[in-house]
Amino acid sequence: MKKRHLAGAIAVAAGLALGLAGCAPGGSTAADSSRPVSKDVSGKDVTLKILDFWQNDEGKWMDAVVKDFEKQHPNITIKRTTQDWGQVMNTLNLRLADPNGPDIALVNNGWQSMGTLAKGGRIMNLDAYSKLYGWGKEIPDTISRQLEFTPDGKEMGTGSLFATPAARSSLIGLYYNKTMLDSLGLPVPTTLAEFEKDAAAIKAAGKTPIAFGSQDKGSATSILFATQNLYAPAGKIGDFVYSSGSVPITDTGIVDAATDVKQWADAGWFTPNYPGIQYADAQNDFLTGKAAFRFEYTGSLAFSEAQKQTFGYVQLPQVEGDKVVGTGASAANLAISTKSKNPDAAAAFLDFMASKTAAQEAVDHGFLPLLHADLSIPSGNPELASEIKAQQALDKGNGYVPYFDWSTPTMLDTIGGQLQQLFAGQVTPQQLGVAGQKDYDAFQAQRAKG
Repeated sequence: MKKRHLAGAIAVAAGLALGLAGCAPGGSTAADSSRPVSKDVSGKDVTLKILDFWQNDEGKWMDAVVKDFEKQHPNITIKRTTQDWGQVMNTLNLRLADPNGPDIALVNNGWQSMGTLAKGGRIMNLDAYSKLYGWGKEIPDTISRQLEFTPDGKEMGTGSLFATPAARSSLIGLYYNKTMLDSLGLPVPTTLAEFEKDAAAIKAAGKTPIAFGSQDKGSATSILFATQNLYAPAGKIGDFVYSSGSVPITDTGIVDAATDVKQWADAGWFTPNYPGIQYADAQNDFLTGKAAFRFEYTGSLAFSEAQKQTFGYVQLPQVEGDKVVGTGASAANLAISTKSKNPDAAAAFLDFMASKTAAQEAVDHGFLPLLHADLSIPSGNPELASEIKAQQALDKGNGYVPYFDWSTPTMLDTIGGQLQQLFAGQVTPQQLGVAGQKDYDAFQAQRAKG
């Protein structure tokens, strides 16, 4: 069974808690982006050191991409240092301060990771390379915005580019077990109304509609964030997350989503005893056919070859209209250390990591690609094909929204805890929204102080 790495809101939020230090960014200046840049990386032999967390099947994908790059650039050798995600995030600040540290590193979105590194001058302002390579035209603005900070680190989602996406994506959406749906004569839902109709029928048949556990409050939010995207305009969610301060949390669909998931819980649509069910156990219940649906991060379910034939994924359209809006980001972001002695070569590698070749390698290794639609999709993996189809719907309408918990370093913990209380009947959907707004406002006040 292939183990596919989880890269999404859980990982990002954990990085905010684990990784780089403490207070809100503010004050200092990031690296100057005015130095001359060049695409010409031929000539002298160069070794680029890369720090990443890709192992197992993901490591095989990265090795394949590196091999392709080195074939195109025989004078450049890529030297990977691979550790688990927590080790990379915990040591990244110090490693990038080392003149002998990595040229390129995977960095997390958000205030305490990318924002801190940008503010502290640890990672390079990539605006000059973006202009040189045309990244502004090739990368959707809903994705590039996730990688932007003002050089002083005070504002996210605007300013300069400090990282580029790998050509692999991570989404949140709805997985389904087609075998169970077929056995009950139910269609694969294409709208929220159809999903709820299916769920009611599954419950009436004595089966569990949704594999879900809320014991792990961080991971439990996936169902809420996925449902939230069915209500609010993408721009409203984005502006809230990127801390413009002009959008209240009530305009982000979070209260509507909380209302829905509470009704689903009260209707008995979740795994029995779900408050005591752990994340991995809920996943296993879904994979072993004990439930028909699961809201989940792409890449986090380890489908067997047989399951790839009978499971699928859908990105439901919004309740009003047919626009598809979904939480989505690159599976990883690559930044160049300001200590790198070979930034032009490093930029060439960043460009390659976002290329069609890297995207095709992702598909060939069983992962969801990003940035490129005209790829060869293996006919023997309908599950992956359904994910790609869903992502293409997001691409078509540029409907990506950032992970909601990026809005503050503590939002995931706040919303996760409120969700547990919501299910226990201790707070209302409106009170969940109030708690999220309070968290947001406190962070805004902290940012204002610098």
